[in-house]
Amino acid sequence: MQINEQAWYEISNVDKLDSPALVIYVDRVKRNIQTLINSVNYVNRLRPHVKTHKSIAVTELMISAGINKFKCATIAEAEMLGMCKSKDVLLAYQLNGPKIDRFIELIKKYPATKFSCLIDHIAAAEELSNIAQNNSLTIAIYLDLNVGMNRTGIVPESAVQLYEKITRLPALKLMGLHAYDGHIDEVDIFKRSEACMQIYQRVLKLKEALLAKGADKMEMIMGGSPSFPIYAQLNEVECSPGTFVYWDGNYLNGLPEQKFLPSALVIGRIVSMPSNVLLTVDIGHKSVSSEYELTRRLRFLNAPELQAVSHSEEHMVLKASENHTYQIGDVLYGLPYHVCPTCALYESAVSIKDGTLDKVWKTVARNRVISI
Repeated sequence: MQINEQAWYEISNVDKLDSPALVIYVDRVKRNIQTLINSVNYVNRLRPHVKTHKSIAVTELMISAGINKFKCATIAEAEMLGMCKSKDVLLAYQLNGPKIDRFIELIKKYPATKFSCLIDHIAAAEELSNIAQNNSLTIAIYLDLNVGMNRTGIVPESAVQLYEKITRLPALKLMGLHAYDGHIDEVDIFKRSEACMQIYQRVLKLKEALLAKGADKMEMIMGGSPSFPIYAQLNEVECSPGTFVYWDGNYLNGLPEQKFLPSALVIGRIVSMPSNVLLTVDIGHKSVSSEYELTRRLRFLNAPELQAVSHSEEHMVLKASENHTYQIGDVLYGLPYHVCPTCALYESAVSIKDGTLDKVWKTVARNRVISI
C-alpha cells in the first residue's frame, strides 16, 4: 500500500484516550467532503450514503457544505437524517412487515424530510401501498434494479411490467430508478468504466421505455464508491458514494485514482509480549471489521512492518522482528481495511482537531432503533 507516512495521525494527548478507540480527523473529513463536491458539476447530483459514518456530526458537515440529499440502509439511519432535517432521504431498502409501520411513523414524525424507499416486487409494492393508503399518505418510491450484483432488485429488461402494475396502486409515486453495482471492483479504472457504461446503457434504455409509457421524469440514482468517478461525469445520474468520507485501506489500494484521505483510525496499545517476536494489542474482533483475511484488517501507520498472526475477540497478535524495540503500552495507529462495519462496532468516536482530542461523536445510527 502506498501511503503518506508523515505523522498526520499522531495525537498529542493520546495518553488521555483509552483503547481500543475510533478516532476521526475532522479536517480530513471536511477535505473529503469538498473533494466529493468538486468532483461533480452540480452539488444536487450528490446523494451520499450514510452507512459509513452513521453520525449526526458528519451529516451536519455535509449539509453545511451544501449537500441536501442522502441515501441510507436502515430505519435508524433514516431517522438520524430526519433529526438533521435533511431535505431528501432515500431508504435504499424494500420494506415489508413491521418496517413499513416504522417507515410510516418516520414520515409523520419528520415532515421536513422527504422520505422514499425501494421496490422490486409487486407484492411488496401492494403491501406498502395498502398501508400508506390507510394512513392517507403517498409514498415516493424508486425501482430497484439488479444490474449484476444479484443481491436485490429486478433486472432492467423485466422492469416495465412491474412499472405498469405499480402505476395502478393509488398510494405510490414512482420517482425514478436505483441501480447499485457493488460487484464492480476492478482496480483498472478503464475496465471499471467499461463495466459501468454497460450498466448505464441498460438503465438508460429502461428510463426511455418508461418515459415513452407516460412516466414522469425518471431520476437515476446509481453506483457507490468504485463507480463514482464514472457516474460523476454523466449529468443524468445522481451519485451515492459513502466510504469517501472516512476512506479506508481497501479503497486506498483498490481505487488509486480517487483522492480521498483516510480520516478514521483505530487506536490500540500493546498489552502483552508473549514471546520475543510476538506483540499483542487490544484490538480484537469487537474493535475492527474482521471479514477479510487476517492480514487485511488493519495496517498500523506507525508500525507498518508488523504482521497479524492471530485474532480473537479482544486481542490481535502481531509478529515483529527479533531486534524490535516495542514496549508494553506503546500506542499503535491502525488504518482499517473496511471502515464501514468498523465504525458500527463503536458507540462513539472521538474527533481530532489540531492533533488533539476534541469532541465525542456518537455513532447514533449504529443502533437498530433510535426512537422509532
